[in-house]
Amino acid sequence: MIVKDIIEESTLTLAEAKEILTAPRKREHVKKKKNEGKEAAEEDEMRFERRKAVENTTKFAKLGAKESRALVNELLELEKTKEEIAVRIADLMPKSKSEVRAIYAKERFTLTEANIEKILDCVAKYE
Repeated sequence: MIVKDIIEESTLTLAEAKEILTAPRKREHVKKKKNEGKEAAEEDEMRFERRKAVENTTKFAKLGAKESRALVNELLELEKTKEEIAVRIADLMPKSKSEVRAIYAKERFTLTEANIEKILDCVAKYE
């Protein structure tokens, strides 16, 4: 698949990606084939990459799409939280301080115990 232009780019949680992947597909430009029965079967069948993506998101998404986006928005209100980190927290749903520290390990700053507790409190609301 060749991408010509990027229209929009945003960070998604696993639950949001799952919702997009499992939504019914709309095909505007389906190439006409000689055998229409074969065309309908191919259209209904998922491609390998999409099927694997659906399997992974189903397996690892811990919240629904709305709940995960609400958690991300709540985490963004805390200090020292970027969108990428908030999405990672919503995907992983850390339960301990060491798991939160591991998420922030690559960042150039360290979190205080109070900040870690706030993050864990936000995550606990959505479990």
